Amino acid sequence: MRTNSRLDQVFKEAFPVPFDDRSRFVFFSDIHRGDDSLSDEFGRNRHIYEHALDYYYRHDCTYVEVGDGDELWEHSNYRHIKTAHATTFDLLRKFYQEDRLYMLFGNHNMALRDPEFVKENLSTIYDELLEKNLDLFPDLVVHEALILKHRITQQEIFVVHGNQGDMLNDQLWRISSFLIRYFWRFMHVVGVKYAASPAKNRDKRHKVERNYNKWNEQHGIMLICGHTHRPRFPKTGEPAYFNTGCCMHPRGITCLELIDGEISLVNWRVHSKPDGSMYIKRTIMQGPKPIECFRSDHENRKGIGEEEAEETTEINEIYNLVDPIE
Repeated sequence: MRTNSRLDQVFKEAFPVPFDDRSRFVFFSDIHRGDDSLSDEFGRNRHIYEHALDYYYRHDCTYVEVGDGDELWEHSNYRHIKTAHATTFDLLRKFYQEDRLYMLFGNHNMALRDPEFVKENLSTIYDELLEKNLDLFPDLVVHEALILKHRITQQEIFVVHGNQGDMLNDQLWRISSFLIRYFWRFMHVVGVKYAASPAKNRDKRHKVERNYNKWNEQHGIMLICGHTHRPRFPKTGEPAYFNTGCCMHPRGITCLELIDGEISLVNWRVHSKPDGSMYIKRTIMQGPKPIECFRSDHENRKGIGEEEAEETTEINEIYNLVDPIE
């Protein structure tokens, strides 16, 4: 199935999430939490990621995981992943308990589209100290996509992993999963990369991005994805296709922030001080930029009238009194 038709299908079924200029979201994708073995590429960035999660929790952000949070192609036993990264799941549970967590499935954790699988594996987590199961994400619903819709301007943001229409990672994902689990996983340990992955294949990655740019140009809707592992923040006049990047890069992790009506591409990485001590630093790579800048002519035509526009301006001025995230 072509990318356009797949995205159209997913867009129609996407879960709606209302927001406004006071809302705070952070978008992470392609964390690929594994079992902390040599093939677990997330392991080297775990402490950076957990520091970032704590920061966004303290700043009242809603956490959105845009697919491939867990590496279920290489590690089929979810218990091993939860045990290896128990502190990470503890942080995510705090977001969930306050209704500030949305989770999407991607190609590497496609199993999460099955509600029974989610219930069996993510409802509880075993506490080794207490020697009993504790609630993790009871009643969690994992979505394929979200539609963030502004309560006043009606501007929409389509959030989806990005494997849709990428045949080996969409319709044929079971074959890819089999190859990864029983062959490439062991080659991976000695440095051989899976050639079918857009993250490892430059031509494939650019093809995926071109297809998503084309969908954005046709529909005029902001698009937030992961999948390619390549951070993306469009320049003025370019299609409004954003990419979170990933949490597996050897030089740190990236994410997207949507804070008080502005979007930014952010990098978290380890830095050193003159005395040799290490610290984790948040750096805005691009932005912040008002999402209004990415509002299409089509959305403007179907949007608010002059009176409502004046009301929106007044509300935005009030919202701007809220301290920005720092």
